[in-house]
Amino acid sequence: MTISRKKFSSQADPEILDAARAAAQAEGRQFQSLLEDALSQYLERTQSQRPRTHVLEAFGMSLQEFDSLYEELAK
Repeated sequence: MTISRKKFSSQADPEILDAARAAAQAEGRQFQSLLEDALSQYLERTQSQRPRTHVLEAFGMSLQEFDSLYEELAK
């Protein structure tokens, strides 16, 4: 399945762009992939009313590991 993409142009601080390009290269990724991930994470963080996925996963792991402790603390 191919994901469609839409071209756009923008401007950014040259230092931020250079750092983002270097990070993409260091990770062996295309710049557009890094940019898409950054935009997705930003939108998830700012527009979602529910907790982020990694927060829920950490909470679930904590419940599994410390369930008996939480029950004792609730008494």
